[in-house]
Amino acid sequence: MELRHLRTFRTVARTLNFTRAAAELNYAQSSVTAQVQALEAELDAKLFDRSHRQLSLTPAGERLLEYADRMLLLAQQARAAVEQEDGRPGGRLVVGGLETLCAHRLPAVLAPYRREFPQVQVAVRQGNRGELYDAVRRGELDVALTFGRAPQDELMASETLAGERLMVVAPIGHRLARYPQLGGPELRGEPFLATPPGCGFREMLDALIGSLGPDAPVIDTELAGIAALRQCAVAGLGCALLPELAVADAAARGELAAVPVLGDAARTTITMSWLRSAELRPAVPAFLATARAAFARMAVA
Repeated sequence: MELRHLRTFRTVARTLNFTRAAAELNYAQSSVTAQVQALEAELDAKLFDRSHRQLSLTPAGERLLEYADRMLLLAQQARAAVEQEDGRPGGRLVVGGLETLCAHRLPAVLAPYRREFPQVQVAVRQGNRGELYDAVRRGELDVALTFGRAPQDELMASETLAGERLMVVAPIGHRLARYPQLGGPELRGEPFLATPPGCGFREMLDALIGSLGPDAPVIDTELAGIAALRQCAVAGLGCALLPELAVADAAARGELAAVPVLGDAARTTITMSWLRSAELRPAVPAFLATARAAFARMAVA
């Protein structure tokens, strides 16, 4: 079995869409189809059920997917083992993060890392929290930066890099903007914008709602993504709960009001996660150490 065929199969299995898989892999769709068909012919097994409107894995495809993940990760580790005989970081490092962290925190980590280890080729990927953790487990990301605690997984390690204050975001002139802090009856019944269930930002809001009991706000509208939350709050569609770093610049420009939250749900964490086996590659522990130092500097700045 060719590794590129397994990689293509895994991407189709994850997206369940040949067109999206082709775009993600930067292949022509015909090439993706041909690679999957070649793999099916080699294994003499049907890997995808194409009989319904929604593409799905067959039982054989589900079994192969588990082995494809292992084989591709092992191939990645084998390449890493021979990249640098002297133990110096080299090769390719793929770092993933939430949009906000990629924009506001990752540059302070990458700048010193690139200065010290210019021989490492760095790639940055953005995604939501679930996508990032899945990519780490598959070995597609070396390190991921997210908000909140990482899921328990024996294959992954994680640590907290910093705490981050949470803010209620409201339009300029909103009644909540006059409060120095929020976390009591003033929030009761206030309509809030939220990301869909399962998203890290939704978990932050759910925690606030759970901590306030009868004084809690209510979720009025669901939106996908932090940028949409922020802009819809500015437009007066509702308030939102967001990390301070995501709204500080806009608040300083007078585009929105951002009021800190009180209580147990007033803060979140910035978490760094990685595959334990990736620590064998010198580029990964070097990045982890650089990130720790960079966040320590930001904490005292």
